[in-house]
Amino acid sequence: MNISSILLFLPNLGGGELLLVFFVILLFFGAKKLPDLARGLGKGIREFKDATNGVKKSLEEGINTEDEKKK
Repeated sequence: MNISSILLFLPNLGGGELLLVFFVILLFFGAKKLPDLARGLGKGIREFKDATNGVKKSLEEGINTEDEKKK
């Protein structure tokens, strides 16, 4: 997985811009808070993916139930 596939919502950012964004984040949050911020962001993304997978699974089960009722 490369950086461009991770940052699809920001397609026109180059290396210099990414470095500037990282520096601003470092300036706002500080070096000690950065790992906690990244950990929280990762946890939030993981919970969002789990929730979307749960909804998808629930919808598929509902569709399968309806198909079985029609038979």
